[in-house]
Amino acid sequence: MQPVQLSDHFTYGKLLRFTVPSMIMMIFTSIYSVVDGLFVSNLAGKTPFAALNLIFPFLMFLGIVGFMFGTGGSALIGKTLGEGKPEKANRIFSLLVCSGFLAGTLFAIVGWPLLDNISRLLGADDAMVDDCVMYGRILLIALPFFILQIMFQELLVTAEKPRFGLRVTLVAGVLNMVLDYLLIAVFGLGLKGAAWATALSQMSGALIPLVYFLFPNSSLLRLGRPEWDGAALRQTCFNGMSEFFSNVASTVVSMLYNYQLMKYIGEDGVAAFGVVMYLAFVFVAIMIGYSIGSAPIVSFHYGAGNKPELRNVFRKSVMLIAGIGVLQFVLAQLLARPLAHIFVGYDRDLCDLTCRALRIYSVSFLLMGFNGYASSFFTALNNGVVSAVLSTNRTLVCETLAVLLLPLLFGVDGIWFAIIFAESAALFLTASMLLKHRLRYGY
Repeated sequence: MQPVQLSDHFTYGKLLRFTVPSMIMMIFTSIYSVVDGLFVSNLAGKTPFAALNLIFPFLMFLGIVGFMFGTGGSALIGKTLGEGKPEKANRIFSLLVCSGFLAGTLFAIVGWPLLDNISRLLGADDAMVDDCVMYGRILLIALPFFILQIMFQELLVTAEKPRFGLRVTLVAGVLNMVLDYLLIAVFGLGLKGAAWATALSQMSGALIPLVYFLFPNSSLLRLGRPEWDGAALRQTCFNGMSEFFSNVASTVVSMLYNYQLMKYIGEDGVAAFGVVMYLAFVFVAIMIGYSIGSAPIVSFHYGAGNKPELRNVFRKSVMLIAGIGVLQFVLAQLLARPLAHIFVGYDRDLCDLTCRALRIYSVSFLLMGFNGYASSFFTALNNGVVSAVLSTNRTLVCETLAVLLLPLLFGVDGIWFAIIFAESAALFLTASMLLKHRLRYGY
């Protein structure tokens, strides 16, 4: 079968062939993250599990630059390739990889002494603080590689190698699962074993593509000696500001969820939220993967000035996102009880709480695909401002207000309803921005 290229005309079949590897990649990434929680919850207990979920948002916050460089760089490199400038694209690529690793090293050094105070600030009690600090410091060792891993997930698609990106993710994921079993179940290392399993898998997910790009390959990109290009770095940050602010907002909101749940319920609430987030990410991973996979197509045809193809890809994408959202909602409603039981079946009350939370949360699957895709679409068009407005409004404004105010009206259920309120409110701004800019970009 002829490989799909960025310059092709995309039917539904070609669009799915090009994006499915990214979707599977994100699903698998989410699944091996779930395995960490599954092992810790069932073999180490709910207190270490709650500690993991309490500190993890802060660690994700430190890795946010990977999303910014990955999405923003992918948009700029794709546009540059569409303009017929492959040498410049490779120079930008090399600069971003070097910058991402250096940023990760700096953030790890800064974050190391802050973990104790951060854990307490997030609401950790004395029983959880040591676990939070231990888990966090092990993952900080791998932070530079984690940032590269995130970047390569995006950039391999731009290099027309989404299937290679999928294989790298599979290798890293299987390694994580095997190490989870060995370190937690066999050697009894508990949360420390989960941390090392995650850290080593992140390193492998970065080093494999790094070696691939260092040597001659059949992709559109290759690593060379980095050359300083302040304009390209600024444009990358500008393009990726949406993902940067979106992930900052998501991290802040996750911390706020945990704080509210500790206040209203205690560690059971944090544990339930952790399970919901693991499972939600598996469902949402399909939408995220589609956005990642389709973004380079948009960037390429925008750079090439091919408005008819841009319109074709956009309209087909909206239809696919709608279908995916309905399917995910139905599956979540049907599987909520058995999925909750897998994680916390040892505690009936916690299982009931988790099941109810997941069923409420899953209503948002009908909406969030449109909001997420629109933000990614504008990033791919190199319009970081609109993308940032959409993503920041959706998470930092709407969801923050909902998490703070709805519990006052509906109690604990108000915390679970917050995401539905946020996605509904954000959809109005998404629709208005798409209508406002449709003539400018021709989609």
